[in-house]
Amino acid sequence: MTTPPVLSLALPSDTGRVLSIQSHTVQGYVGNKSAVFPLQLLGYDVDPINSVQFSNHTGYPTFKGQVLNGEQLWDLIEGLEANDLLFYTHVLTGYIGSVSFLDTILKVINKLRSINPNLTYVCDPVMGDEGKLYVPEELVHVYREKVVPLASMLTPNQFEAEKLTGLRINSEEDGREACAILHAAGPSKVVVTSIIIGGILLLIGSHQKEKGLKPEQFKIEIHKIPAYFTGTGDLMTALLLGWSNKYPDNLDKAAELAVSTLQALLRRTLDDYKRAGYDPTSSSLEIRLIQSQDEIRNPNVELKAERYS
Repeated sequence: MTTPPVLSLALPSDTGRVLSIQSHTVQGYVGNKSAVFPLQLLGYDVDPINSVQFSNHTGYPTFKGQVLNGEQLWDLIEGLEANDLLFYTHVLTGYIGSVSFLDTILKVINKLRSINPNLTYVCDPVMGDEGKLYVPEELVHVYREKVVPLASMLTPNQFEAEKLTGLRINSEEDGREACAILHAAGPSKVVVTSIIIGGILLLIGSHQKEKGLKPEQFKIEIHKIPAYFTGTGDLMTALLLGWSNKYPDNLDKAAELAVSTLQALLRRTLDDYKRAGYDPTSSSLEIRLIQSQDEIRNPNVELKAERYS
């Protein structure tokens, strides 16, 4: 008896095969739970590696579970390699809590690129928000010096973009300059997913199609929703991967689709909490991912990108 072929390798899809290395919760939608399903709906084969397995996200009063270390991650990669299963078109990473695990991620990227030199690495450099770090300070240096140069697409928030560039972002021009600094370090696509300028919430995107060329840059003004949600950054990066791969030369269109999906999903989440009789402003909310699958597949673009000249 011979082993049957892996059909995602023998008959590859028009989209791709994604290795997603992120956290996992039994209940709720963060990390891989927030990223894998949307990518599958968009037509991707997705292989998740769970960097942690927790009962629920850490915003609850209690959580329990296990944390994968770098050696255990590499064991999984070696198992895949032993069976010729290491061909991926994309790698997606989100929250990483230790330098040792992040160093192993870098080792994984280099291994996968030795097999597929065209591998796209989409990195959400989750380090903190609103002036506060979630991770040890030494991770900032590793991201800046080692991870950014390997990334194809980077999706920081305002605080993370400032940490990676050393530039304070107080204006749209600062946001565009931060993108240019990050391009010079490595990635051809940069999306700063949330910047607040004068009380207005913006996404600023930038695509440098060739090294040395001026990047094409745009902004999307995003409607603020008066609540706090978990898993939205993980979902946003997954959607940006999915749509930017389908529109490789049109990052602004990909961002419009991603933002529109997220906005529709958050409105549904807010409405459902209210329908259940809960005050949605009192704590963080679990997103209604499964109930929003039509919006994930076919988003109605309401928020349009405005290109900078």
